Amino acid sequence: MEICGFKIGLDQPLFVIAGPCVVESEQLAIDTAGRLHEITSRLGINFIFKSSYDKANRSSIGSYRGPGIDAGLQVLANVREQVGVPVLTDVHEDTPLADVAAVVDVMQTPAFLCRQTNFIVNV
Repeated sequence: MEICGFKIGLDQPLFVIAGPCVVESEQLAIDTAGRLHEITSRLGINFIFKSSYDKANRSSIGSYRGPGIDAGLQVLANVREQVGVPVLTDVHEDTPLADVAAVVDVMQTPAFLCRQTNFIVNV
């Protein structure tokens, strides 16, 4: 398999997808991505930054979900541009996919769609 030009497999070098669970602030995202990029580059590890603009699978409807799509995608775009790393985020059943695809390198679909807050609220 290949993602963002990185070959992934048992016979390939270690590959890391990492970052804050949810975008809390632009500065935290850029600082975290930058530090992870420094470490993985030094160690020869392929790296993709991951963070979510909307964590729709919180256990409480009142929990912080993120800054929302517009602000969150701007943060992810800035991480990609300023740090120079590929960016991944998760998408949901009501995500405008074209908008997200224009900003990130990889879109991840959560495994437990039935636990998605928007889906449960609509049901």
